[in-house]
Amino acid sequence: MTASKKSNSLTAEEGPMWITADCEDPLYNRPVIDSESDHTTPVPHHKVSGHFEGTDKRFNFYFPLKSQWKGRFFHLVYPLIDENATDETLSFGADSGAYTVQTNGGGGYRVDAAAAKFSRTVAASYYGSSERIYGYIYGGSGGSFQTIGAIENTSGIWAGAVPFIPGVPTSIPNNFFARAFARFVLEEKAQQIADTVSPGGSGKPYVGLSEVERAVLDEVTKLGVPLRAWEDYTYLLGMNDPQGLLGFGEVVRTTDSNYVNDFWSKPGYLGTEQSALGEKYRNAKIDHISTIIKVNRNEQNEPISIVLNNVPEDLTTTGLDYTLYAAEGTPKVETLRGSLDPVTMVFTIGSETPESVLSAMNEGSKLRIDNRWYLALLSYHRHQVPQRPGYDAWNHLRALDGTPLYPQRPLEVGPMISLGVTGRGTHTGMIQGKVIMVANLFDNDAYPWHADWYSARVKDSIGERFDANFCVWYNDNADHIGPRTHRLVQYEGILHQALRDLSAWVERGEEPLGSTHYDVVDSQVKVPDNAAVRRGIQPVVDLTVNGDNRIDIPAGQTVTFKAKIQVPPGSGKVVGSDWDFLGSGNFEALSFGKPNETVVVKATFTYNKPDTYFPAIRVTSQREGDPNTSFAKVQNLGRVRVVVQ
Repeated sequence: MTASKKSNSLTAEEGPMWITADCEDPLYNRPVIDSESDHTTPVPHHKVSGHFEGTDKRFNFYFPLKSQWKGRFFHLVYPLIDENATDETLSFGADSGAYTVQTNGGGGYRVDAAAAKFSRTVAASYYGSSERIYGYIYGGSGGSFQTIGAIENTSGIWAGAVPFIPGVPTSIPNNFFARAFARFVLEEKAQQIADTVSPGGSGKPYVGLSEVERAVLDEVTKLGVPLRAWEDYTYLLGMNDPQGLLGFGEVVRTTDSNYVNDFWSKPGYLGTEQSALGEKYRNAKIDHISTIIKVNRNEQNEPISIVLNNVPEDLTTTGLDYTLYAAEGTPKVETLRGSLDPVTMVFTIGSETPESVLSAMNEGSKLRIDNRWYLALLSYHRHQVPQRPGYDAWNHLRALDGTPLYPQRPLEVGPMISLGVTGRGTHTGMIQGKVIMVANLFDNDAYPWHADWYSARVKDSIGERFDANFCVWYNDNADHIGPRTHRLVQYEGILHQALRDLSAWVERGEEPLGSTHYDVVDSQVKVPDNAAVRRGIQPVVDLTVNGDNRIDIPAGQTVTFKAKIQVPPGSGKVVGSDWDFLGSGNFEALSFGKPNETVVVKATFTYNKPDTYFPAIRVTSQREGDPNTSFAKVQNLGRVRVVVQ
């Protein structure tokens, strides 16, 4: 198990560890079974729990009835999950003839590989089988990094993989910082942009924007922020995120501590740029020194809050740093955590403040209040243009000769973070099994073009074997974290079908339906309207109201909806349609007859109250045409606009 793939012994080399079915990982070579138990819920299964001696890593294996098991296991990975599978994960595995493996692995794939290998030994004993056991790994977001690291750097552990909502080595922190950048400039125009990209909108998001606003919208769109996702601008702009999408800012502060000073003093950065955007940055800058005039203490004489002599005018509470100085001109003591009330000028000290800082807090001490780091981080992506070829999404930040337009920082932070999650894998595309990748077209967090980027890496790496080993399915009207609003659909069904099709591909040579047909234009992924042309496995909906995608009517008028629903050839049948005539998220199932590959449904509704409505139909398909199963049900939406005067 080495980076060179030529030995069965582990080395300390910096590259990813090559793990095979017969090698021994010295860190995870002592699995211990702690308990075994039989359960009846959520489905009958035998649970085996254990740990790896000398580590804090634990595992659970969930074995369904022998009559259900078909010689395979499914293995979900994600950096933040523990070893306890959800009822849905366990039930889906059993329904698919698979036992379930799960660990509290965290970063990388080594412990998951060790658990997967040990699970085979336990399964063979439990089921009394000597037949080959096929394994399939899958994971989304950070789990996609782990999944890709695993399928590229192991052999004989997993026969295939389903990475979903995939990230790439530049995703973190750039995807989030770019959206924070958009918020800084476009928050006041967000609702206007949203209206243009909503159903029945003009489709012209740049109209009505200033030159600076157009330039910033163009910049983040070309980086990959989905234009249609602006309809939910509150999420896209992180308006409910306490950290304002800058949660990875601490990594930059630690690894690139000089960045903030360079941003505000050197050419090539918006802090000094002589432009309207640069001026906006400087006008937003806060850098203020206050004097502590009183220290409020608790009964233990510990400081709990401080009173300041003044605070900056027009003080924002977003992105402020508070730095304590024992006296003016002295080195800083520490950056404080807490909250400032600008009206009372009282700063409440956070409970995590160390004793060394509390003891230095006295009347006459100085508190620096500034947002220099916050503003500087917003455009950090400009100074992280990837050196690795293939990142076309950054082309607008390059000159014609390919050199970056702006100064570049000494370290690319994204690939560094990626290495920690993948287990030092570098997204080479050299897959060691079959892969079905699933991506979502409304994904703000892992941009849709990421799947295309990785697809190109695989094609470059395995060449003529590409079609026999890799495909990508795009999911429309779905984002990163599931249906958090009624404008989105659940994408778990497509994952279920991907795992089932993957196992059939590996075990029986049954090729899955082909990749979704798509084009990438300025980092925006576009798919055809026709299901037969689009391919993949998601149903396609063509919804109209009175024959159009938008109508303006007087109150009291009855309108007619018509929806043509098609599934890509061979992907199943339509099994459900749910209507939401008011666009409120309250869907009601209406019968359309027997499941079929093409379904046309009509409905009428009377609008009595003046308002703007976005009626929707949510449709569901299923491979076997089974409306009663809980699994592998693939959804999509059709939406229109009704304006009632």
